[in-house]
Amino acid sequence: MSNAKLDSKVVQNLKDVAQKLRIHSITSTQAAKSGHPTSCASLAEIMTVLFFQQMRLNLKHPRDPSSDRLVLSKGHAAPILYAAWAEAGLFPVEELRNLRKVDSDLEGHPTPRLSFVDVSTGSLGQGISVAAGMAYVGKYLDKADYRTYVIVGDGEATEGAVWESLHFAGHYCLDNLCVIFDMNKVFCSDVGTEMEVYRERLDAFGFNALVLNGHDIDELVKAFINAASTKGKPTALLARTVKGKDFLGIEGIEEMHAQPLGKRAEAAIKHLQMKIANPNVRLSPKKVGKCGHAPEVHINNIMLCSPPNYRLGDSVAPRLAYGTALAKIAADNPRVIALDGDTKNSTYADKMRNAFPERFIECFTAQQNLVGVAVGATCRRRTVAFVSTYATFFTRAFDQIRMGAISHTNVNFAGSHCGCSIGEDGPSQMGLEDIAMFRSIPGSTVFYPTDAVSTERAVELAANTKGVCFIRTTYPNTTVIYNNDEVFAVGLGKVVRQKPSDEVLLIGAGVTLYECLAAAERLEEDCITARVIDPFTVKPLDVRLLVKHGKLCRGRIVVVEDHYQQGGLGEAVLSALADYRNFVVKHLYVTTVPRSGPPAVLLDMFGVSSRNIYKASLAIMKK
Repeated sequence: MSNAKLDSKVVQNLKDVAQKLRIHSITSTQAAKSGHPTSCASLAEIMTVLFFQQMRLNLKHPRDPSSDRLVLSKGHAAPILYAAWAEAGLFPVEELRNLRKVDSDLEGHPTPRLSFVDVSTGSLGQGISVAAGMAYVGKYLDKADYRTYVIVGDGEATEGAVWESLHFAGHYCLDNLCVIFDMNKVFCSDVGTEMEVYRERLDAFGFNALVLNGHDIDELVKAFINAASTKGKPTALLARTVKGKDFLGIEGIEEMHAQPLGKRAEAAIKHLQMKIANPNVRLSPKKVGKCGHAPEVHINNIMLCSPPNYRLGDSVAPRLAYGTALAKIAADNPRVIALDGDTKNSTYADKMRNAFPERFIECFTAQQNLVGVAVGATCRRRTVAFVSTYATFFTRAFDQIRMGAISHTNVNFAGSHCGCSIGEDGPSQMGLEDIAMFRSIPGSTVFYPTDAVSTERAVELAANTKGVCFIRTTYPNTTVIYNNDEVFAVGLGKVVRQKPSDEVLLIGAGVTLYECLAAAERLEEDCITARVIDPFTVKPLDVRLLVKHGKLCRGRIVVVEDHYQQGGLGEAVLSALADYRNFVVKHLYVTTVPRSGPPAVLLDMFGVSSRNIYKASLAIMKK
């Protein structure tokens, strides 16, 4: 560690502010009648040194792209984060008493409703991956001086996602990242041994790992100076702390976790006040420097650098068209990045890697970290991120995606290997729940393009659409059915086959659209004409189009999908038509867990082939 030593008066001022933060944590949780004041108390000195000795902040613009970042992974300690910003002068300390009130943005866990919060936290184990995404952008894309700090609770350090993100940070030598472990629990009788085990683990993951007293101002300052001067590897501070530190009669008592102090609050506050040498102490954070600023970026109106270039009837896999389109929009805008989970040759994200290797981030087979890094990389509108892997593997990272939505993220996800149509790889590789998962995300957009042309346009649209976007990219080759100049829009479907005499409406997407077209051909042999619609987006669904053409087809609708029954295209259609009368809908879906086999055989075996559609259409004609 550095030998730098602070002036005694500076140290005392920092100690005084730390005690004020503890008092604010008590008073705010008392007013809320809930919260985690003892978890805040263990962080008081760490937060004080960060805010008033280390971090360079812009109080007028907390999300200044050039300012330092702080992610509070242990989000239940939100009251002390709020208290630090209030003491820094961002807002009056009196507002802290509005903690957890319905008309206050000082919520129980941090959310970006607050101008000084980049991401929502509180679902433990996710903060490091988000911070690593921020740090990666800072080091390799922005090439700026800002640093990223993340505070992690020792309890959440048992999460596997934590170690995924630590591996990522070490692998990419993120020396602008500092991970602070608030070690406020006693793991075993020999605390020193436990800390050394953690230090050795972090050292093995490529970190500059330091063990220190998290309540000692001098040690903290030296550790942060050490972190800032260490090159080629991230730093982890293992800070020995005490839950409820300096709370009279409460310090170190585990039973007081996750509750306000109640009747003990008054005595605790008086005890803390007695420890303050200067009650009127006011400190200010460091300002953002004049050098090493993050560059100005523009991420609006992103377009394909050239239009789709296919011939009608070409056989092209939509997943291949995804990779083509990704490289095209990256050529148009230098802030488009791609992240993949070691599946790049299957998702075709390798097209991006080959064209722009500096903007391709390999996140390995660690999907939770993959998503978290993308969320961090898009914070403060620094990048437009596209994340790809097999659709089914996103289920492993659902909580990260959910938290991303709470964080107002604009990350785009592309899931390949969907449904029975992947064939011989078998059910463990088949995305059959993915549409349901992404439809459930608030504010999400779900694209299900059918051919190469519509896939390229889906990528272009996703790059410019707010919120979480999911593009379901079909595995096998499909026939190009759209002209290269076909116009697509979010929420607008396409009628791909129609005649005035149509008696039944068939709705399919991806491989099942072609099954619908084949079924329509067979029905016509029986003198029954069928209309076919490609929804393009499952969310939002083009309800007006479905209602209009459903009525023109006498209210008879067959919807078919290579997906399980719950939450997919079929239920989206049924939900959309719930407010309308005189419709009869037959829903075909994958009925049970599939097996390995040829794609065409599986589609038929599990109920979503043209033969099944033909039979369902005949049955619905009788109703």
